Amino acid sequence: MRHPFAEYRHLFPILEHKVQLSSCSQSALSTPVRRAMDDYLTSWSQRGADWGYWMEQVFLARAAFARLVNARAEDIAVLGSVSDAASAVVSALSFGAGQRRGIVCSTLDFPSLCHVWLAQQPRGARVRLVTAQAGVADAGDRVARALDQDTALLAVSQACYYDGQLVDVAATGAAARAQGAVQFVDAYQSAGAVAIDVQAQQVDILAAGAQKYLLGTPGIAFLYVRPALAQGLEPTVTGWFGRREPFAFDPARLDFADGGARFSTGTPPMLCAAAARAGIELLNEVGVPAIQDYLAYLSEVALEEAARLHLEVASPADPLRKNSNTAVRVPDAAALEKPMFDAGYVVSARNDVLRIAPHFYNTADDVVGALRALAALVS
Repeated sequence: MRHPFAEYRHLFPILEHKVQLSSCSQSALSTPVRRAMDDYLTSWSQRGADWGYWMEQVFLARAAFARLVNARAEDIAVLGSVSDAASAVVSALSFGAGQRRGIVCSTLDFPSLCHVWLAQQPRGARVRLVTAQAGVADAGDRVARALDQDTALLAVSQACYYDGQLVDVAATGAAARAQGAVQFVDAYQSAGAVAIDVQAQQVDILAAGAQKYLLGTPGIAFLYVRPALAQGLEPTVTGWFGRREPFAFDPARLDFADGGARFSTGTPPMLCAAAARAGIELLNEVGVPAIQDYLAYLSEVALEEAARLHLEVASPADPLRKNSNTAVRVPDAAALEKPMFDAGYVVSARNDVLRIAPHFYNTADDVVGALRALAALVS
């Protein structure tokens, strides 16, 4: 296949000397993102404190993310991480006697989120950690079967950080609603690479950080909460940007903002917001549905080449049931990151797998070359 996004490759300078295939951990830096960060630093150095500019960048980042997932900017909160977002959400739930107390998640969710749910146990929550198997692509089915009348919250990863398997969040959300529960979607490994429509998919809650497929930096995450649901929730993890009028500076008034914005906490990460705004605007320009189709093709290329090289793949064998991450099982995966870098490839290890995770700026030759370099290292 001809690379459909070839005209965008020049926006990622690292591609002139390295092949970055680590979007499951950190995407390549683009010139629009670098320019946005430089503009922020210029404002800081020349104006000192430019709150109007800072707040504009935060709003534009919220608006760009809202467009990406088909929501409204006022339904989006800005926090420091997905863990912060999950903590703010779960702080609004009660797990006392006579109330729903169950939280269902899976062993393939990112550990940080499982830790947030487990931390609710002293408040009365009952966490059910469902065993899921890498490469099988049935994590969604497994957690859906674990739901019952006591479940308050179902947590799913739309794309798994370890093996890339995808969960049909519309189906798991419907299963949660059938039991009277709400669904929390971790979209950190999917937003920017998988098309998301919170309206069509009837998503209750969705969170995503910027540093992976959203082309941004660590330090910022976006949280969507369905408007009708948000209005009935009052988080106890909060801050002044969760208020209706944060610049009223009223210490005695706890007025929660309307919609998902009420889950914002303290001063937002303005520099990270500037970077996120630029990255997400670029993705909105390119179009995530087209990106998703192309990344499915790159997954097919990766799976076929890995099989030819006799590499053991931990990811699902169906390219349509995984995101762009193709996880290859290798001994001492972390120790291979540097030799792969020296060979010209930026990849990311997790436990016993080395993850090859292209984005739209990568080519089939990039993927094939990385797998051949890996095979040479482990042979």
